[in-house]
Order: sequence, then C-alpha cells, then structure tokens
Amino acid sequence: MNIQLEDAQAAMKAAIDRARALDIEICVAVMDGGGRLVTFARMDQSNWASIFGSQGKAATSAATRCKSGVIPPESVVMSRIREMEGNNLIYAKGAVPLFRDGMLIGAIGVGGASADLDEACAGAGAAAIGCTTSG
Repeated sequence: MNIQLEDAQAAMKAAIDRARALDIEICVAVMDGGGRLVTFARMDQSNWASIFGSQGKAATSAATRCKSGVIPPESVVMSRIREMEGNNLIYAKGAVPLFRDGMLIGAIGVGGASADLDEACAGAGAAAIGCTTSG
C-alpha cells in the first residue's frame, strides 16, 4: 500500500500551513513507501537548496522506516547504502515516515528552517492525514 495523491497533497498542505504559522519558508516532499516522489512544493521565499534537502530527508525516512534525524551520519553501513542509492539520502532531522494501520505508505520531508522546525512541519503533515510516524 502506498500513499495516494490526495493524501500526499493534504499532508503537504498541512506542513505548509504549519510553516506559515511559524513564519518560515520551506520545501516539502512527500514520497511513497519506495522513496519515490509523489508531490512537492516550494514556498515562494524558501532556499533553493531545500529542494534537495526535503527530498533527500523524505527518501531516507522511507528507506529506513524512521525519522531521518535518528540515522547517525557517520554510520559506515548507512554511508554505503547512500552511495549505492545514488547519494540522494540525507541523514538529517526533518522527515518522518508515514504509517497507516501499521504499514509504511510513505514519508514526508521538509527543508528550509531549523531541524526542529522542519520536523515539526513534517509531523503536522503526518497528523493531518491520520498517519503515525512509527509502525
């Protein structure tokens, strides 16, 4: 089971709404359970580099089934996985997996603010569609 477009867009909107409430500008990527992009948005004044950060964190979360910030960046195993995957994974706080009925359906990643604010926005996206962030 993978996230459907309607849910992905609703999660993205909730993350953006949280960013607006926090007065920050972000990029948001929602991936399916296989780490492939379903939907993406960049707020008007967000940093262009956050395009890649949000997607890399979301892919990491989908691949590991956990929050992107809990992966130690110096892990030899995870470094090799990132290399084999094409160097697109980012082991930094700001993405959460999306579980429904105990099954991974995707992940949402945010970039553009502090690590804690990015993760708060991602969490808002998960909550908006009734997903938990642990299986």
